[in-house]
Amino acid sequence: MIGILINLNISGVLAQLPEVGQIAPEIVQKSVNGEDFKLSDLRGQVVLIDFWASWCGPCRKENPNLIKAYQKYKGAEFKDGTGFTVFSVSLDMKYESWVEAINKDGLIWPYHVCDLRGWTNQAAKLYNIKSVPTNFLIDGNGVIIAINLRGEALEAKLKKMKKGFF
Repeated sequence: MIGILINLNISGVLAQLPEVGQIAPEIVQKSVNGEDFKLSDLRGQVVLIDFWASWCGPCRKENPNLIKAYQKYKGAEFKDGTGFTVFSVSLDMKYESWVEAINKDGLIWPYHVCDLRGWTNQAAKLYNIKSVPTNFLIDGNGVIIAINLRGEALEAKLKKMKKGFF
């Protein structure tokens, strides 16, 4: 008799970290103003998907590096995209804490989303986030080109991606 093993994936998504070379899975969540933001609306730009939280010390320490990169490259021409932005996905559970951290840290890019579900945030589950900060750099086509760039590594990668850089 031949036995058959069937692996049922109830959620429809394998719990696996997206990898370099893959299209970044879609994220649709509410902004601080309650409107839906979609990651796919940013196609054409280089985007850092940044998973963070207001209560995360290492996240907050990394924010000045994100601000510096954003200010330097937001209008840059890249080989695979025009402009750079950050798509911040918060794992906060309290709206006030989330918004206060955005303001206090001076996170000036417009794309901040959160579903106020903490570690059960739908995007965090989709990306299999186990710790924060975690980030994914995607090109203008939505392809993941790097994971977990921090500090000078993010700026160095963006510099290499610019048009005219050899």
